[in-house]
Amino acid sequence: MLLAIDAGNTNTVIGLYDDRELLRPWRVATNVERTSDEFALLITQFLSMHKIAFDEHIQGVVISSGVPRVTAALREMTRRYAPDSRLVILEPGTKSGMPILYDNPREVGADRVANAVGAYDLYGGPTIVVDFGTANTIEAVSAAGEYLGGAIFPGIEISLDALFARAAALRRVELVEPRNVIGKTTVESIQSGAIYGFVAQTDGLVRRFLDELGEATVIATGGLSGPIVALSETIEHHEPWLTLHGLRIIYDRNAESA
Repeated sequence: MLLAIDAGNTNTVIGLYDDRELLRPWRVATNVERTSDEFALLITQFLSMHKIAFDEHIQGVVISSGVPRVTAALREMTRRYAPDSRLVILEPGTKSGMPILYDNPREVGADRVANAVGAYDLYGGPTIVVDFGTANTIEAVSAAGEYLGGAIFPGIEISLDALFARAAALRRVELVEPRNVIGKTTVESIQSGAIYGFVAQTDGLVRRFLDELGEATVIATGGLSGPIVALSETIEHHEPWLTLHGLRIIYDRNAESA
């Protein structure tokens, strides 16, 4: 069995694979203070629900991480608690099977590469991937399976955090679609600006990508994608576990070349 772990700035997503089947994904808060022992305890508890032992049944672990301290803790956890498993960390030099046509390929985040690999495997190319997280990212993949580049812009939660921090009279609201675009209360007005504003921003950027790329399949992923996907005019497919899927593929490619 394989553990695929995507550690982002806000959330860490853990996927348990049996061959190519995703048995169960889990999402936990990213905590840079969490030690390797704490990660091991957390994952052991998740696995125990399926009667799976970390050190006995896990043959491989693949990790993407944008948080260096978390990367180090996950690396140490794997070495200590699953020493016989194969460890693949998606970082510069790791075989992804996808040419990176960035001016400096080392600048491309691991999760962005995993998303592109997963999207191309599922839908071919040209493909556009929109990932809604702490930062929102858009990736473009060519018909030949090349990573062409993308866009990065502030995520919906950090945008709202900035709004509430700077505007004392405004308070936090539930991130759901309001009754109307024209809000009748302050809560609805914030919800309208957040939801419809990010829908418009996303659709506007995707259309500009399409102008440069031509006809392409548009896919959304990420923990905050739900309310945007439901209203978007450009997003065609919703793949909430796309990053894990890409990580599994990258793990297989590195295992084959070992």
